[in-house]
Amino acid sequence: MTPHVEVFADRPQLITRALELTLVEIKRAIAERGRCTIALAGGNTPKPLYEQLATQNLPWQNIHIFWGDERYVPISDPQSNAGMAANAWLNQVAIPPENIHPMPTQPKDPQEAAQIYDRQLQAFFGTGAAEFPCFDIVLLGLGPDGHTASLFPHTEALQVCDRNVTVGSKDGQPRITLTLPVLNQARCILFLITGANKQEALTQIFAQQADAAQFPARLIKPVNGQLSWLLDAAAGEVLQDYV
Repeated sequence: MTPHVEVFADRPQLITRALELTLVEIKRAIAERGRCTIALAGGNTPKPLYEQLATQNLPWQNIHIFWGDERYVPISDPQSNAGMAANAWLNQVAIPPENIHPMPTQPKDPQEAAQIYDRQLQAFFGTGAAEFPCFDIVLLGLGPDGHTASLFPHTEALQVCDRNVTVGSKDGQPRITLTLPVLNQARCILFLITGANKQEALTQIFAQQADAAQFPARLIKPVNGQLSWLLDAAAGEVLQDYV
């Protein structure tokens, strides 16, 4: 399926559009399946979106929050993706605590944490070992090196296709991440991208031929879902031919 690309003058306009699309998908999922499952991104770019979602009147009891990846730090750590989302959004609304499903970072062994979250996903979605859960919405960012979630260039995590969750590595630091098959099973994937420092990676990601192991976001290709790239002008300048 051809990805949908939109370029906006600035980040506020991008966030306004991201909110619009997210609300459409939330309401669609609840209308069709009685609930909406969202896998969140970390980093600075989606934070304003979370702050906007915190102002919405939504059926929070029907919304379940997961994460696409997590740094291996306590939720109280400033680098925690779950902590950021809690402060910006989840602590501000009446979502039931049991509807929030953070990646565990308490075990000493990150591999154990990945296995725990894998089992949690299987239990929640009712999937077996050979099946992958289908999130309604997956939010993703992009690093200047072409990584997304915690799927970094030339790392073992890119090869994992028999599990829901694995351990990624950034400069020797472990991270927990959903695997490519899970991300690609989503009904709606939204990339939120800002900054001129993403242009080189975007050029390679959208090129006819490029090394996907060097630019892992090339590997995001939904099986049946919609893939949308929302970019500010600084990042999206190199993708004018796709708009």
